[in-house]
Amino acid sequence: MAGQTEFSGFPPVRVDLTGLVENPGESHAVSGRVEADSYRVGEKEYRLTDGVSYDVVFTNAGDGVLVSGMVRAHAEGECDRCLEPASFEVAGEIQEYYLFAEPDDPDAYEDDFEVLGQDRVIDLADSIHDAVVMDTPFVVLCQPDCKGLCPTCGANLNLGDCGCSSHQVEEHAASDDNPFAKLRDLKLDN
Repeated sequence: MAGQTEFSGFPPVRVDLTGLVENPGESHAVSGRVEADSYRVGEKEYRLTDGVSYDVVFTNAGDGVLVSGMVRAHAEGECDRCLEPASFEVAGEIQEYYLFAEPDDPDAYEDDFEVLGQDRVIDLADSIHDAVVMDTPFVVLCQPDCKGLCPTCGANLNLGDCGCSSHQVEEHAASDDNPFAKLRDLKLDN
């Protein structure tokens, strides 16, 4: 992750651990804000109204440093159903592990890890970005019961019924393609 801030698009968030968390069990907390305007998830772009705040704790776990914490942000984008503005809150988790030295057997570690450099500096930009992306909803809606757009005329159905669906039902009932069309001529006795 370190050195990949071009990927995240977030500015560097470097934390120098020199002289900190030197002994197993020691912790050091850091809070701050990343001044970022937006981020992308696939083809979608979301605006960050006030950047991303973070609270992380660096803990010496004996053979490395465990980084754990939370990120929070308010994001705005486009509703996936009606294309109107939509917003949501992000509350993602950070959990990274940095070993003090390259392990003899990297396969002995179940989770991903990185090696803490000699400068003892960790750049959190990618971890913060990943936490924001992972907590972004797969489907963003302007409201939980968004009705979307009419597939026929494109009207926003949240603003009212456009009449296309009732018109299509009438047309389909009157057409010969309707499997019940033969019943139209059926005469029933009272």
